[in-house]
Amino acid sequence: MTQLHPRISKAVIPAAGLGTRFLPATKATPKEMLPVVDKPAIQYVVEEAVAAGLDDVLMVTGRNKRPLEDHFDRNYELESALQKKGDASRLAKVQESSDLATMHYVRQGDPKGLGHAVLCAAPHVGDEPFAVLLGDDLIDPRDPLLQRMVEVQEQRGGSVIALMEVAPEQIHLYGCAAVETTEDSDVVQISGLVEKPDPADAPSNYAIIGRYVLDPHIFEILRRTEPGRGGEIQLTDALQQLAEDEKIGGPVHGVVFKGRRYDTGDRGDYLRAIVRLACEREDLGPDFRTWLRSYVAEEM
Repeated sequence: MTQLHPRISKAVIPAAGLGTRFLPATKATPKEMLPVVDKPAIQYVVEEAVAAGLDDVLMVTGRNKRPLEDHFDRNYELESALQKKGDASRLAKVQESSDLATMHYVRQGDPKGLGHAVLCAAPHVGDEPFAVLLGDDLIDPRDPLLQRMVEVQEQRGGSVIALMEVAPEQIHLYGCAAVETTEDSDVVQISGLVEKPDPADAPSNYAIIGRYVLDPHIFEILRRTEPGRGGEIQLTDALQQLAEDEKIGGPVHGVVFKGRRYDTGDRGDYLRAIVRLACEREDLGPDFRTWLRSYVAEEM
């Protein structure tokens, strides 16, 4: 297909959550700053946006999230100290985060849910399609999910949601999509969405994971969306309206992802993500895998 729709350049990262599942570690430290090996989780997400060509990044924050801004800002004192030591390697790592993208910040204020967080981005995004990346889902850079979603949106218009097949008994943990096939094996058209359904009521086992490319008409819908599950303004509810009526903001498609995804929103999955990523690192992997095999053998 030829490109029919404008190029996407902006990414929105909601980061106002309290991180209660990781207390007490998140009492004074934003959950997005918890390290995954040696980088905070949020940096992986920004790097993913940049790799997909989205170098204008708006972070939706809240109280006690100042460390996020500091991380992506320059730290002249630290840089100067590393320069004096001649530590070029660590200096490059420190400067990398501040040179990644053009960063912007807005506070959500009241924690009214993901839909409200996305709505806070409206003045910055304007009348352009944009991407939303949730920080709890880290996508392996070798599996360019977001790039594929941008491509699908540019070809087909409307909005695009990332989907992953999960076991039926796990679907109640996710938003769920009713889908119809298309001529592309990894693309489906979405006819309905429901937030965290009972397994018996789920229309499929396609779960929504934390990547979206959205038509700007979503803002208009979010402004009039009433609080839903959990008393929050659900992005899923607004997307359901788009899926029901293509005349509002175009169709809603899903890209079915079968690559490597690391869930850092759960303590157990967070630890598994660290182990998997450390094992695959060239600088850490060989020694760490050797130790891990020995540890498992001893414990077994």
